[in-house]
Amino acid sequence: MNTIAQFFRVFQSRKMAALLSLGFASGLPYALTDDAFRAWLTSAKFDLSTIGWLGLVSLPYSLKFLWSPLIDRFVPPFLGRRRGWVLLTQGGLIMAIFAIAFQMFTIGNTLPTERSGTLPALAIAALVLAFLSATQDIAIDAYRTDVLEVQEVGAGIAIWVMGYRIALLFAGFVGFNLASRLGWAWVYVLLAIMMSLGLIATIIAPEPPEVEARPASLDEAVIKPFQEFFQRLGVTKVLLILMFTIFYRFSDAMVGKMAVPFLKTLFDDGTIGTVRQGVGVIATIVGTLAGGAILSKIGVNRSLWIFGLLQAVSNIGYYAISVVGKNDYVLLAAINIENFCGGLGTAGFLGFLMVLCNPSFSATQFALLSSLFAVGRDLLASPFSGESAQFIQRNMSSWTAINQNMWLAGSDGKGWSLFFLFTLVLALPGMMFLPFFAPWNGEFKKVDSLPLD
Repeated sequence: MNTIAQFFRVFQSRKMAALLSLGFASGLPYALTDDAFRAWLTSAKFDLSTIGWLGLVSLPYSLKFLWSPLIDRFVPPFLGRRRGWVLLTQGGLIMAIFAIAFQMFTIGNTLPTERSGTLPALAIAALVLAFLSATQDIAIDAYRTDVLEVQEVGAGIAIWVMGYRIALLFAGFVGFNLASRLGWAWVYVLLAIMMSLGLIATIIAPEPPEVEARPASLDEAVIKPFQEFFQRLGVTKVLLILMFTIFYRFSDAMVGKMAVPFLKTLFDDGTIGTVRQGVGVIATIVGTLAGGAILSKIGVNRSLWIFGLLQAVSNIGYYAISVVGKNDYVLLAAINIENFCGGLGTAGFLGFLMVLCNPSFSATQFALLSSLFAVGRDLLASPFSGESAQFIQRNMSSWTAINQNMWLAGSDGKGWSLFFLFTLVLALPGMMFLPFFAPWNGEFKKVDSLPLD
């Protein structure tokens, strides 16, 4: 009980208010290249394969470790090493969101047969948005890692994710409902204005104490983070951790990438926005708060085991929807369970990444780890999910045994049930790495010292 009480007590600190605001600033631009973007692409009549491949505009999230040393090495002339970079990227993000809204207005005025020519400009605008968002995340992740004390990690993750999910609520619940009335282009304009509020939050947020061992040169900023990481953990353990980071949430990402295209075959934008982007986001926030409290109680290792299993099994909710068909109660139950378990998984996973980082190189080391997570989520899961769903749908008519089985073909006979069962199998690879570097009875500790030699 004392651990839980301490967990909730840290919410009263000023830094938690800052993390809430920065979580919102981090979540909003990501949402605009994720569910909201795919919903608009679906409404604009782009096929599943195109939607899947356009998910590659999120590539900067997978490659952000390449320029993260710049965030560790250089300090903007205002607001310090962390907040200065956050402020710079937020200004660019506002302009990039307006640029995508302009592209949506342009494409909306063309015929479906003419839209292939507009894809390059749209993809470039979305890619710029993702690059700026990924850069902001580098700075915010480093800020969160540096500013939190050991006893604050669980609560800090929970409050940051709460802000992140509130942003998804705006982009989802508000966005999906307004899109049915105003169109997605005007929704993006509104959310660009909302993004500008993050500038104020960044200015008033407290800067973490500057470490004395900050990299003295760009070469040191590039080489030292990786050298220190391998020296501290060992080559074998690092390689296992990197593979685990890619695949731990791969199954969950597969479902997430195709969730909106699937749900739009059964429900309208308003229903999806209310349940998935509204009630579902609240379930995620509750799950993350619970996950933070549980993490503080049982530690990182056991959290990874328990939360990983729950987030994988929770995907069966979408399978239930595909079998039952259009049913609001099944939708509500499935989305709540999936999002709650996803919140648990987020808390455990972020806690794990944070305790691995040395504060001297937190921007680069966290960027490396979160980039690999993004490799699984965006570079692998996005096109693979689209191609897998389309492959199954194209071949349903020739798979006679499956096509006649509702439990595999789904209520609409398009194979969505088979797709969601397939994602359950894909949860196994990530869990298989845990015994080798995060045994049930072991524990990772947050790096407090700053050894650079």
